[in-house]
Order: sequence, then structure tokens, then C-alpha cells
Amino acid sequence: MFPEVFFFKSLAFFLYQLILGKLTTTRILNRSGGNVGAHANFIKYQRLHSLAHRQDLHDQTIVFDVEGALLRSCSLFPYFMLVAFEAGGLMRALLLLMTYPFLGFCDAELGLEIMVMVCFFGLKKESFRVGSAVLPKFLLEDVGLEGFEMVRKRGGKRVGVSGLPQVMVESFLRDYLEVDMVVGRELKVVCGYYVGLMERRRRSVVDELEEMFGKETSSLCGLIGINSYKKSLQHDPLFSRCKELYLVSKSDDRTWHHLPRENDPKPLIFHDGRLALKPTPITALAIFIWLPFGICLALLRAIIGIFLPFNLSTALLAFSGLHFTVSLPTTLNKTNTNIDNNHTKPKRTKGLLYVCNHRTLLDPLYLSFSLKRNFTAVTYSLSWVSEILSPIKTVRLTRNRDKDAATMEKLLQQGDLVICPEGTTCREPFLLRFSPLFSEMSNEVIPVALEAHVGMFYGTTAGGLKCFDPLFFFMNPNPRYRLKLLEKMVLSSGVCNNYANSECHESEKTIRFDRANYVQKEIGKALGFECTRLTRKDKYLILAGNEGIASNRN
Repeated sequence: MFPEVFFFKSLAFFLYQLILGKLTTTRILNRSGGNVGAHANFIKYQRLHSLAHRQDLHDQTIVFDVEGALLRSCSLFPYFMLVAFEAGGLMRALLLLMTYPFLGFCDAELGLEIMVMVCFFGLKKESFRVGSAVLPKFLLEDVGLEGFEMVRKRGGKRVGVSGLPQVMVESFLRDYLEVDMVVGRELKVVCGYYVGLMERRRRSVVDELEEMFGKETSSLCGLIGINSYKKSLQHDPLFSRCKELYLVSKSDDRTWHHLPRENDPKPLIFHDGRLALKPTPITALAIFIWLPFGICLALLRAIIGIFLPFNLSTALLAFSGLHFTVSLPTTLNKTNTNIDNNHTKPKRTKGLLYVCNHRTLLDPLYLSFSLKRNFTAVTYSLSWVSEILSPIKTVRLTRNRDKDAATMEKLLQQGDLVICPEGTTCREPFLLRFSPLFSEMSNEVIPVALEAHVGMFYGTTAGGLKCFDPLFFFMNPNPRYRLKLLEKMVLSSGVCNNYANSECHESEKTIRFDRANYVQKEIGKALGFECTRLTRKDKYLILAGNEGIASNRN
């Protein structure tokens, strides 16, 4: 954790204790209490660890409680705060934080209804994408390895039961944990808008299971349940049908480990939202305390970067908390790259083409600051605000291949050019497919590997306003950037032999793709990132439900 984040969390915790004293809210925000004695004569109860030794569950249906048997955290508040902040805005998130102290005086159901009302009232159902674009990242980080292994590696079909609204957990369970059926709470909708109320009456869970299994009574009678000791099982229409019920104790989930990234059934490549850390009550309070200071700091950093010369601005930005690491190739001074001002070297008639992976909108700026030179950067969908404030020249491409090729060729005749062929940013350690257009512009390119880390806010967005991306990045107490300049590559036809061997195609139609893939592979190797074939269009269809065409409002 960044030192500044730790400081503000500590300050927030002090204020929290000072104001609230010993007030606790475990009754509402934690899993509700209950007993299992009423069903002890009908259901076989066992501890969860005994399930690990079962080898006869390949044709059984596992029914598990999401909060009690899968997630490590006992608090639901952070997930509602994410909905309030990302879908409702700053004021709604502040309102939810202000209601937190009073939730301790409510019972479990009433407290849940209050949070649902605050977070969902007035949100448009059609445009609500927090459940699929934001929450999966934080829910995956909260999954316990032991609980996941019991749910994922045992049984045939899997049914996830949650006390949260279904729109918050369905995408996480279906898309990333490959759960066959999700049973959550339904929200009331009027004229296409959520009214902040949960449906009192809903279809019977048993009816839904019968529809899923085609009314096969043998499947319904052979359910294996996984639940928590704290969950009340009295009059439960689903878990009361389980022939066996495995219970997770409080000591069990306290000792669970985080689910490693490599164990995810489906890798999380795309996610959206501004918050980079889980907004627990203390963390959320720390964020609101930091916001006024962060906005002032972001504006100061922007002014320094725009108006001051490289030598002075670099030192001042480092003093303000920006961490910037540059790694240059060992043969930099021996190659004819003309990066320095040595006039004895032969003059070039064409500028150099710098090919970067894309982490934030500031990628070309960091390259410019590291080499202390002004470049021209071509962009696909930069907001007009960012274009006006950019310290370096930017030229927007049209996505028309012939027009863009002519534009880039003209710019290269005028000087050095920077391009991010991924076409959009990616936050996780993956590289999207490189557009091959750059490989046709020049046979010589200089790959640039970039990596960015933030502590509070992400400086990228798919569904929000892109003009605020630099502001959010600079609002972090000490964001970190790592830039590694690789050796100049000569993209001759022989480069395919180094890249794909038997898969190489020397035809004019495919050689440009082989060159682009080769550069992508080398940048991925330098960063330790995985190369994918996903594109910009794939990202925006997943996160925003569109193809990512920039609008005037950005």
C-alpha cells in the first residue's frame, strides 16, 4: 500500500473511532445470525473440510451461498459503495457513507433495504453496467481459495444463491466463475428506472431449479448445499431440500487465502470504474478526506507539466510525488536513432516511429518527458479537452485505413511519431492486439514498454468522461510509471522467422500482421504481460455496450 494512502486511512480510522466510539454494525453489514437446530433431524450437517475428500460428486448439483461460502469478507458495504460511487456519483456515495453509522441500529433486512434505496434509486436500468464492468474485479479479489475449490472443483452443475441484488452478482458468477444458475434479489423497475426497492414476491427458487433441470425430481432431491453457520436456514425453500449441507464456520473463512490470479476460471482482462481500491468504510472516509487535496495536487501537476520546460518540470513533478522510472537500451548511443543532438551522424529524411503499449492517455507525454523531446502523437479517440491541454502535438486518426496511412506518412516526413497500436488502454497485465497499420509506415520502429500503477483512482475509463482521465491519474498521492525503451527493430520480411517459424506467412496480405504481432510479443516479454487477440471493440462491447466511438461530450 502506498504510504500516503496508509496515512489517510489511519487518519480516517481515528476520526471514525472518535465520532462513533464503540458502535458496531455487525448485525446489518455482516452475515446475519441464525441457527440450524430446527433442521438437524432432516438434513445431514457436516464441516466444509470434509467435502474435500468426496470423489462422488461429479453428477451432483452444488448449491452454495455466495456471501457465506465463497467470499472472505463479511461486509457488504464496499460493494454498495462501488455502486453508489461509480453509477450514482460523488454525492450519492457521500450520502451512503453518512448513513453507515445508523445501519448498526437496524436489523439485517432493513439495513440492506436502506443501502439498496440509497444506491439504486433513480438509476436507469438499461445503462447500469457496474455489475458487469466494475464489481467482478473486487468480488474476484474477495474470493477465498478454499471456498472456491469446494464450489468449483466439486459437483456437476453449480447454483449460486446471494442476498445481494441479482444485477450486482450475476455477471461475476456467470462470466468469471462459470456458475450455471444465479439466484439473487430482484429490484423493482418503473418506466425503465430503479426505484430502490426489492421485490417482496418472486418466483420460487424451487420453480427456477425445476425449469433449469427440466423438472427432474432426482436432480432436485440430490442437492448438496454449502452455507455459513451464521446464515438462518429456517424456512429456506432451497437449502431445506439439500440432502447434505456443509457449513462454513467463522474460523474457516478467516484462514482462507486469496484466490491466486492463475486459478481464475476466466482471466479478468477488462474492468472499468474510477476507484482502484476496495471502498471499506474506513477507506471510503479516507478517500473523501483526500479529495480536496487531490484535486488541488492534480491541477498543480497539470500546470507544471504544461507550462514549464522539461528540465524544471521533471524535477518538480518528482517532488510532488510522481514516481517515474526510465530504462534506456544499452546501445542507444551506438545506433543511428538521432535521439541526441550529435550533428556528425547522417541526417534522416524520415522521422522515427515509436510504438508503445497503452496504459493511460499520458503515455506519449511520459515518453516525451523521458527523452526531453517534443513528439507528435496520433490518437484514436482523444477528448477535445485533452487535445487542447496536451503539451505535445496530437493528431486524431479517422479509422479509415487509407486516410490514416496518408496522415501518418505525412507526419513521419515532418519528424518523430508516437503511436499506441492497441487503440485503447488496458489496466491488467495483458496486451491487446496491435493494429498492423504502423508496420506499413516504416521498416524501423522503436518499441516502448510502459507500465503504470495507481493507489486510489484509475486514470482511464470506458463508460465515463475521458476528459477527466488525466485529472484522476494526477489525483493519486504517488502514481508510478515505468518506461522501458527497447532496441530499435528492423521489420524486414525475415522478422517472421524469429516470431512464428512454421506459422509465418510471407504473402503481402499477412506480413504486416506478423510484424505487428512480433512487436507486440517483444513488448509483452519486456513487461511480463500476456499477449491477447482482443481488440478495442471487444473492450468497449464488454464494458460499455458500444464500440467505443468518441462522442462530443468527452
